[in-house]
Order: sequence, then C-alpha cells, then structure tokens
Amino acid sequence: MVLAISPRRLSRIAVALGGFLIFVGVIMLGVFMLVLTRVFEVSTLEMIFIDYRIPFLGVLLAIGVLDVVSGIILEQR
Repeated sequence: MVLAISPRRLSRIAVALGGFLIFVGVIMLGVFMLVLTRVFEVSTLEMIFIDYRIPFLGVLLAIGVLDVVSGIILEQR
C-alpha cells in the first residue's frame, strides 16, 4: 500500500525542514562568531566535543539527511 501525500502537504513539509535548517545554520554561525571574536574559548568546545563526540556527529548526520530530504522534496515540486 502506497501512501499518497498531497503536493500542498509536501511543500509544507519542505518549508518546515528548510526553516529548521536555516535555524540550525544561524546557531552554527553564531557559535563560529563567538569563537572568532574570542568570547567563547576553543578549549571549551574541544572538551565538549571529546565528551559528546558520538551525539554531536549524530546530530550533524541528521541535519545532513534532513537537508537532502528537503532538497529532494523541493526538486520534485
């Protein structure tokens, strides 16, 4: 059985994914700017990355998958 999703609903899903990815991008740019202006120490990021390496990589993988899915949805439209 194939589930049919209406094009309108599919475009809403693509817009929601796009908005989420923009939000994540803004957060990543904010962290980069804090490190660049030396408000946030790089050594702190290194400690966080060592302690939470697997979840961090999982989140980055999930963001990449969502980006690909939203690109496919928008390409089909």
